[in-house]
Amino acid sequence: MAQITEKVDVCVIGAGHAGCEAAAAAATMGCQTLLVTMDMTKFAQMSCNPAVGGVAKGQIVREIDALGGLMGIITDRSTIQFRMLNRSKGPAMWSPRAQCDKMRFSELWRETLENIPNLYLWQDSVNELLVADGHTRGIKTRMGVEFNAKAVILTAGTFLGGLMHIGRSQAEGGRAGDAASHGLSEQLAALGFEVGRMKTGTPARLDARTIDFSQLNEQPGDENPGKFSYSPETKAVDKQKPCFLVYTSQEVHDLLRSGFADSPLFNGTIKGIGPRYCPSIEDKLRTFSEKNEHQLFLEPEGEHTNEYYLNGFSSSLPWQVQVAALQKIKGLEHVHIYRPGYAIEYDYFPPTQLYHSLETKLISGLYFAGQVNGTTGYEEAGAQGLIAGINAVLKLRDEEPLVLRRDESYIGVLIDDLVTKGVDEPYRMFTSRAEYRILLRQDNADVRLTPIGHKIGLVSEKRYRAMEQKKSSVESLISFLRRESVTPADLSEYFKTIDSTPLTQGRKLYDILLRNKVTLNGLADHLPGLQEYLTQNQCTEEIVEEAEIRIKYHGYIERERHIADKMVRLENISIRPDFDFNSLKALSIEARQKLTRIKPSTIGQASRIPGVSPADINVLLVYFGR
Repeated sequence: MAQITEKVDVCVIGAGHAGCEAAAAAATMGCQTLLVTMDMTKFAQMSCNPAVGGVAKGQIVREIDALGGLMGIITDRSTIQFRMLNRSKGPAMWSPRAQCDKMRFSELWRETLENIPNLYLWQDSVNELLVADGHTRGIKTRMGVEFNAKAVILTAGTFLGGLMHIGRSQAEGGRAGDAASHGLSEQLAALGFEVGRMKTGTPARLDARTIDFSQLNEQPGDENPGKFSYSPETKAVDKQKPCFLVYTSQEVHDLLRSGFADSPLFNGTIKGIGPRYCPSIEDKLRTFSEKNEHQLFLEPEGEHTNEYYLNGFSSSLPWQVQVAALQKIKGLEHVHIYRPGYAIEYDYFPPTQLYHSLETKLISGLYFAGQVNGTTGYEEAGAQGLIAGINAVLKLRDEEPLVLRRDESYIGVLIDDLVTKGVDEPYRMFTSRAEYRILLRQDNADVRLTPIGHKIGLVSEKRYRAMEQKKSSVESLISFLRRESVTPADLSEYFKTIDSTPLTQGRKLYDILLRNKVTLNGLADHLPGLQEYLTQNQCTEEIVEEAEIRIKYHGYIERERHIADKMVRLENISIRPDFDFNSLKALSIEARQKLTRIKPSTIGQASRIPGVSPADINVLLVYFGR
């Protein structure tokens, strides 16, 4: 690698999940990119649970991979357990999740980043942005080094003004063992940015040598595990480590409540807003006071470590209270901890200050991604980092930014929610936030997004051709099923095994597949012709699954596509960036205030702003033309 210079195209601040994706994308797309981090031993650190994916989050990771990001590939290479969640529900709800070896995950990120052309690394803390005439010009570090850059991406996570709490004890830091960062929040506030405080937390880490696993309920991985990346270069995990279920009790709750007077959550010490959907154990006891037990998940942190993560037991109570309560849990009676749980407060910037490109409205060429935007989760951060990195490059190319629609991706839903609605608590993704989730399944992310990744230069020709081949194979299989007929006798035995009504006449395989409990693999086991077709045409499980989903849910998919197409019309009606909403007196006062603050770029975006009514949208439609 060439010697680093003080001039680059793109500078990325922070090497968490957002920063790593941003830097990798910008460099891969051909820009000289600098990634600045305070500690080069902690790339994409799993500061909280050692897992990637989950409900809706798994869909995001598959989308990152489809666009050419790296989280899926690195997850596959560090997986120690894989589960497809929500298999009992429809395919729109299926969500992949992987336990990872957290040390290996971080090592793989560093190894990958160090070998990307055009990407340079610098260990330092950034305490000042170089800004002139409303444009970013670069950064200045704690060591006094200045780097000129045409675009800057801020992905500082929980480090800006980071303050950790354990009981009444406080310490500055971005996470346990790492210093906080100062200077940037103060400068951005002086430049006119709104700055807020948020809170998150993490549980104690447990020593496996002091856990009686024989008393716990084992939770194994899938018998036939999948993977995240569409790339053929990664393989599904072949040796899995189990997780375990444990439960609190009334005795545990009573012990925890004894420490509430010293809880920074309850005594006014913590001012930041905490996550609703990943609350601390003390938050759970207050919110669900009627419950006598809470289910927790005991998760291994790696293949070769005794460190375990107790998911669901985040806490900022005094460490003595935490230990005493833990030792009242069945199987943990003699548990030792590596460190207690803690809460952390940090600065964030309300994301309504951003365009959909994640560029700030106040400073041209400055992008925010990750927890600084009020989100929580590695997956949400990685997605934002990827989009920010892509758009920084597109801006330097003088090209239109990449803005994914809500009917195109969960990433599009995530960013639109952030910049349109803002956040009043750490935002995390759920399937319920996506109105087109039947279209946005985890199985078809490559078909949806790989052409986009290929067009912008992130997806290789090889990956793109593989996606096209898969797409063609699915279409061919569906066509075959439409053509081929079977007689009642062909499937009489199969229907008995699934308790399905026998056929009275010959039917197309396509129509038979619409029946409840009928699967393609089940049909193939009883129909040599179908099995021969699948074998000869090298129809993988991935191809079979997608064909089956498209057939069984064809009506739902088409209906949702029709609704989405109607909404796209509103997205195509633009609003000038300098439009004065106060000039439209027919709008409600609240609508004028909200529209002026958010400055939506389309009628569609305006329709999703809280406080803007359908009547207000009709006023805008009349003004801007239907």
